[in-house]
Amino acid sequence: MAKVTPKKTGAKKTAVPKKKTSKKSAQWSRLAAELKSLIPRLDEEGLAFLVKQSQVHLYNMQVEALNKTLINEEKRERRNSKITVSAPKTSGGLGIKKSGSGSYYIVCGNESVIFAKEEMEIMVKIVLGEGTELEIRERLYNWLAGERSDLLISASIADKFDDNLKALVRLLKGNFKLKKK
Repeated sequence: MAKVTPKKTGAKKTAVPKKKTSKKSAQWSRLAAELKSLIPRLDEEGLAFLVKQSQVHLYNMQVEALNKTLINEEKRERRNSKITVSAPKTSGGLGIKKSGSGSYYIVCGNESVIFAKEEMEIMVKIVLGEGTELEIRERLYNWLAGERSDLLISASIADKFDDNLKALVRLLKGNFKLKKK
């Protein structure tokens, strides 16, 4: 059995359930009539294949509908979440935003990388720790490389000498203080 034909059939069926206009309803009726006229000429194997493909397509439609629902819910949550800017942007195009839930976003241009409060505390302890600027940048870079390489990618940080890493250190130092217990 060639798989090219079912994919084409599946592609036609993708447009079928969207009965939003009378034009699509007419197309659906035409396709249904064509399929009915083909059924008598199919053998049992061909008919079983079409039934199985129809079931797979119906399942895929359900998954697609669920995915759309999840995407819409995520968008709604983002709009409804209270994000307050806790600091102005610094050089390097980096900024920090704090969410109402206590997590933090490090904004890198058009991208945001979310950090838990505990992760932010670790980074602040690193940058406010003792040592030369290079040692601090090295410790922060090593921690990010091991734990949160997504920020290194988003902020285009190549190594401990990178200007974007220097900007991140300045951002953290300028916006956080350690509380003594």
